[in-house]
Amino acid sequence: MTYLLINLFTILVPLLFSANTRLNFISKWKPLWSALFIVMIPFIAWDVYFTNIGVWGFNSDHLIGVNILNLPIEEWLFFLCVPYASIFTYHCFGVLIKKDILAKYTNIISLILVALLVVASIVHFDKLYTTSTFIALAFVIIIFQWGLKVKWLSRFYFSYLVILLPFYIVNGMLTGMWLNEPVVIYNDLENLNLRWNTIPIEDVFYGMLLLLINIGLYEYLQSKQQETSTHISV
Repeated sequence: MTYLLINLFTILVPLLFSANTRLNFISKWKPLWSALFIVMIPFIAWDVYFTNIGVWGFNSDHLIGVNILNLPIEEWLFFLCVPYASIFTYHCFGVLIKKDILAKYTNIISLILVALLVVASIVHFDKLYTTSTFIALAFVIIIFQWGLKVKWLSRFYFSYLVILLPFYIVNGMLTGMWLNEPVVIYNDLENLNLRWNTIPIEDVFYGMLLLLINIGLYEYLQSKQQETSTHISV
């Protein structure tokens, strides 16, 4: 039950504090859960494909044994539990820290990230996990930064820096940092074989991509909800 317990502990504290009167995260549940389930669809499709072609796999000793589309049920829950906890963190910073600390630096951060991701993708084009993750993330950053020109991207960058600590703990457990063997097994022929302790470096950017798309859709749906509420009140 290792993977299942990791998912449950990841979401436990955010769920417990969602009804906190100051944070009032529970009021965001409609756009939140809509975003989570919508974004889950392409990521599950990506996951199924990569599992089937051997880019990564799962250690059955740490699973309860229930599979859907050749993916363990725990992997499905991952795409709900981790984004929920991360968006909760993002929301908390928005409530508790009024100053947008990275606002002046968002453009340069995005520029550096996109440049590094594109160059790495070209140099390591033969690494499927590396290339697909880096190109996808670069494309999404370009869309949000220069296409849609969203105002929340700086807060996302700040939140993700903080989220990297729990990410290190959760992903560390999944990749065997504190276990005798990993829960998720990677084919190092399809990645850079560079590890942050036991975590493939691609996972850092995969996590950023997952959360960035979730938050982008969450922010969009939230703004639509607010527009509807304003229109009704008027």
